[in-house]
Amino acid sequence: MRQENTRLTVRTPGQGLHDCTDAICRWVAESGIATGLLTVFIRHTSASLVIQENAAPAARRDLERYFARIAPEGGEYEHDDEGPDDMPAHLRAALTQASLSIPVVEGRPALGTWQGIYVFEHRHAPHARTLVLHVIGE
Repeated sequence: MRQENTRLTVRTPGQGLHDCTDAICRWVAESGIATGLLTVFIRHTSASLVIQENAAPAARRDLERYFARIAPEGGEYEHDDEGPDDMPAHLRAALTQASLSIPVVEGRPALGTWQGIYVFEHRHAPHARTLVLHVIGE
């Protein structure tokens, strides 16, 4: 049994879903682990991870609009230290995921045909988001 880990920086230009599938798949292939389990973890509380539709941009836009409705900016939040998108970003992150577990098969994450791995940026400003990648297997 072997394991590898690394950090990956994803630069987000602002709110929305930002595809990081290719970079993650390249790293898994370079690890040399053919069968195992990949964990992807984001080290932030105002951005999150999702596995989402990778072919139809409308599906991602609908998801973004949905989260804007259920955690709107301008609400009566106590926590607004970094501006009006601060607490809504934390709520959206709490409703999604900070980590993903994905099987590795034949040296690649076993994603479905229409699945991609996305950093879901919940803040308006550009950020450099850090992902920790860990793969274990043989």
